Amino acid sequence: MSRVLVTGGSVQLSDGAADVDILIEDGVIAEIGPRLASGDAQILDASNCIVGPGLVDLHAHLGEPGHEDAETIASATRAAVLGGYTAVVAMPDTLPVVDCAAAVRQVQALASTALCQVEIAGAVTSQMAGEQLVPMAEMAELGVKMFVDAGVGVQDDLMMRRALEYSSSLPIRIAQHCLVKSLSANGHMHEGEWSGRLGIPGIPAEAEEIMVMRDIALSRLTDSAVHFQHLTTAGSMAMVAAARAQGLPITAEVAPAWFTLTDEACANFDAVTKVIPPLRSEADRAAVEASLHAMDLDAIVSAHTPHAPHTKDQPIQEAPEGMIGLQTALSLTVDQLNLSWDQIFALMSTGPARIAGIADHHGGPLAAGRPANIVAFDPKASWVVQPETLASLSRNTPFVDRLLTGRVRHTVAAGDVVVMNGEATR
Repeated sequence: MSRVLVTGGSVQLSDGAADVDILIEDGVIAEIGPRLASGDAQILDASNCIVGPGLVDLHAHLGEPGHEDAETIASATRAAVLGGYTAVVAMPDTLPVVDCAAAVRQVQALASTALCQVEIAGAVTSQMAGEQLVPMAEMAELGVKMFVDAGVGVQDDLMMRRALEYSSSLPIRIAQHCLVKSLSANGHMHEGEWSGRLGIPGIPAEAEEIMVMRDIALSRLTDSAVHFQHLTTAGSMAMVAAARAQGLPITAEVAPAWFTLTDEACANFDAVTKVIPPLRSEADRAAVEASLHAMDLDAIVSAHTPHAPHTKDQPIQEAPEGMIGLQTALSLTVDQLNLSWDQIFALMSTGPARIAGIADHHGGPLAAGRPANIVAFDPKASWVVQPETLASLSRNTPFVDRLLTGRVRHTVAAGDVVVMNGEATR
């Protein structure tokens, strides 16, 4: 019997925080209480730490298969556990695209030795080309619970309606990357004051908002759930809040880059700031932050998008979009937002686990009998973001040299100690 004792921390329980220990036996929380006997258990000292349910990332690009020069499942999940995650949802924009049962099985085999649980998202349409729906029922039988045409979105109105109708009879959720291609295809940053100053073609906020508006309408029409990925604009925040107030089955996520940075970050023409959707205006950033404080959103995600270093070392108009974020998401959230720990775990663990369909094993609350997916976070530990010290194979982070306060000390995934004292154990 494997035994682990997490001791000395402030543990987030269903009725509030308490200074108690957590005893783990064979991957399950066996007991929670004060001053538990350690016996032969492995000791994790969580003194001065906040201890809560392991984080769940709804939105990460893991690279493998097909983009191993940028990331592998091994390197990505190492970054994930160092960032406090015990489960990640892998986007389907791999080579081959995850659009059939064979592709699902391939990724499942590759993820069999990952450091944390890897949930696989499938594409909505074959090759994410927007022309033919994938065999969702067959893929759902293999455990796929989310479908999204990652990075491109379902552009055709009727195709999106059909996808939502199809999904309503299955235990799955359709997610949407919200950008209207005809309005965004030639843009490289947010369309606004800074794009005008820099002479860089922009992507208007309306490119996102028109698709959000359409899919809210289609959710109402089909009575089907829609999950909006990495929303960025004030208009999107308002529409989501209104739809949820009407009782529509709408969920939505944001990522730290969009509540910590604005389009002004593109002023140095560094392609590391090129993301999709783009970094928005200060008014948009403030609206995203306000929506998080109001809990009008369901999840904070990493939106981890690795690229091989040479691909980002190009002019901003030629470089691919995306930045890495698995190791920095929690620290940036704590550093930037004045949220309670209940709110943070709701947005980064419990809410995402529910949307991903894995709430039986992940998310809160911590309790005896639950699978042992746990993070211990030291809110006073400071560190400087240095790309070469991160676990990802890619280096495309805009937070280089940024001093962050708060860092993961331990991560336990399914009872396995995968991070101890800030270091991955394998």
